[in-house]
Amino acid sequence: MSELLTRGVTSVTPKDLAEKKLKSGKPMRIYLGIDPTGSHLHLGHSVPLRKLQAFADAGHEVIFVIGSFTAMIGDPSGQDKMRVSLTKEEVEKNFEEYKLQAEKVLDFSKVEIRYNHEWLEKLGFEEIARLASNITVQQMLERDMFDKRMKEGNPITVTEFLYPLMVGYDSVVLDVDCEIGGNDQLFNMLAGRKLQKAYGKRDKFVLTTKLIEGTDGRKMSKTYDNCIYLDDEPNDMFGKAMRIADNLMETYFECCTDVSASEVKTILSGEPRAAKIQLAREIVTLYHSADAADAAEKYYNEAAAGDVPSDAPEVKAKKGTLLIDFLVEQNLVKSKSEARRLIEQGGIKMGDTVIDSLDTVVAEGEYKIGKRKFIKITI
Repeated sequence: MSELLTRGVTSVTPKDLAEKKLKSGKPMRIYLGIDPTGSHLHLGHSVPLRKLQAFADAGHEVIFVIGSFTAMIGDPSGQDKMRVSLTKEEVEKNFEEYKLQAEKVLDFSKVEIRYNHEWLEKLGFEEIARLASNITVQQMLERDMFDKRMKEGNPITVTEFLYPLMVGYDSVVLDVDCEIGGNDQLFNMLAGRKLQKAYGKRDKFVLTTKLIEGTDGRKMSKTYDNCIYLDDEPNDMFGKAMRIADNLMETYFECCTDVSASEVKTILSGEPRAAKIQLAREIVTLYHSADAADAAEKYYNEAAAGDVPSDAPEVKAKKGTLLIDFLVEQNLVKSKSEARRLIEQGGIKMGDTVIDSLDTVVAEGEYKIGKRKFIKITI
């Protein structure tokens, strides 16, 4: 079977329809829909984007649907509470930043972009009622997160029930052969398949891509601070990749790189650290360059040996500046609270001296911040 239907894929429903359409040799209409509720993309987001691009490269007609209407409702998938609704302006701003990062994966010259407010905001109550008649309350309540919320006494709005109908109607309007999405979107995508049949459109198959775990083995999420972001600097990206658990390397190679399956097997049969270095290099090369991967590997090895990397940045600080403030100004930490936490945990050193006071003022020297960041400060 073509890697289009297997690599990075969790399920294809129904598989026989997908194989039949692919074997016909005719270009298919394929779409991926996203709700730009945030703008910071990580490797987990890249998996369905990479699959969409693979179909585009194979000559199929691919459509990238922006949930300009549905993002204002909020997808209940995987949520144990209601999502916060967004305004149209917030959605538009998020997508501007989302697109800049998605361009690291998608060639938008091969991708048609559509916005689902174009058709959803035009639906009248009669059409919405017709849509709602195709899915039962019992089917909705079979969703794990709804069942959990009911048992915990948390509210479920009728709007959340409407969400799968709204995204399902995207399929009706676009009349596609296939929809791509993360495994957590299966219910919504199957709703779209049912609606296409109900409206007399073509029969579509649903392809779900794998969800990858973060650097700590949990679901990749900003909440857990375990993400490898598409816009991470090369040194950070390389260092984070080196923290991936050994048992996750095969999935990362499959979903996040272009290395062939046979080559991956050879790489993983060798020494684990060498395999992880290769994985880190592949990821940095994809989102930056081979030269950046060389430099990041050198930086990582010097840091791992306890040495200050030769290319550690040198920054001039104003005399009397608190170290905490300086670290935030230089984007070495995300916030003052993170800087405080690092100091309290002994995670910042100047030379061999552990910084143990929150009131420390910057002084000239070489600093190590956390596990992977180094800086040379001059006054």
